[in-house]
Amino acid sequence: MYKRQSDGESGGDGDTPLIGVILPDSASSDRWETADRRYLEAAFDAAGVDYDIQNAQGSREDFQTIAEQMLTSGVNVLITVNLDSGTGATVIENAKAQGVATIDYDRLTEGGGADYYVSFDNEAVGRLQGEGLVQCLEGVENPLVAELNGSPTDNNATLFKNGYDSVLDPLYESGEFTKGPDEWVPDWDNATGGTIFDQMLTDTGAEIDGVLAANDDLAHAVITVLERNGLNGTVPVTGQDATLQGLQNILTGDQCMTVYKAIEEEANAAAELAVALANGEKPETDFSVTDPVTEDEVPAVLLDPLSVTAENIQAVIDDGYVAYADLCAGDYAALCDEAGLTE
Repeated sequence: MYKRQSDGESGGDGDTPLIGVILPDSASSDRWETADRRYLEAAFDAAGVDYDIQNAQGSREDFQTIAEQMLTSGVNVLITVNLDSGTGATVIENAKAQGVATIDYDRLTEGGGADYYVSFDNEAVGRLQGEGLVQCLEGVENPLVAELNGSPTDNNATLFKNGYDSVLDPLYESGEFTKGPDEWVPDWDNATGGTIFDQMLTDTGAEIDGVLAANDDLAHAVITVLERNGLNGTVPVTGQDATLQGLQNILTGDQCMTVYKAIEEEANAAAELAVALANGEKPETDFSVTDPVTEDEVPAVLLDPLSVTAENIQAVIDDGYVAYADLCAGDYAALCDEAGLTE
């Protein structure tokens, strides 16, 4: 979507900055369209800047084509959520060659050299997942745990795993927990994730006691397989992103927890940085992250995640991230009442 705020020229030729945003897909998580897009639009509207937000829909070729079009149109700043670091780095390199500032949004582009990085403390996200699964398995003797990780090409997935493994590995080593299958899901593809978990269940003789699923959509793929085998609600499954479906799965007891990341705060932080960069400023940040490829320090805005269970879903509603009317529609109304949720 291209939104022009004024009748004047945009891009580098006029007074109104033009900011380009490339989102990755709609399939891996619905957050990109239902949350990030609307919050970024609202932030740019409030700042009075022009913007062009497009979604590559999982295509690396389209990702590069969109970037080329945006650079040709004269964007002052390019915000990207990479599909993989190789493609992302090429786009950032092309932007830099044209004097366009770049922001890595949500995912760090390894070896990319973006000017800024805006995300959450993703190892903390993983730690919350690991701690959540431990709590959900309380009372289970020597549980066998399966790990369904995100995409191996997404630096965030690596950080999430670093976080939850920091919680789970000591339990495996002590013998308190048993490490089961541990697989990555290419491109966060949910159908593939379901297939992988189905094989995990087969290989273990359906003896899996808990599942560390890297996000809510993969969690739902796991729950679908468990349901087919009459095991949903008895095998704790983690998630992340606090999606509508994920929260509803928590209400039904099929998912034990998720992690809420305040996307509005993330979008606002990215928009604020973008506007400042477009105006020729170099904002200071409180954090930096180390690029694992170049070992360069990238100035960063890192936000705090929140662990969510049935006990505190209200916090997600109160934040405006999920509407009570959507969460508690139809068969979920009684479950919302039981959980004490209100509009």
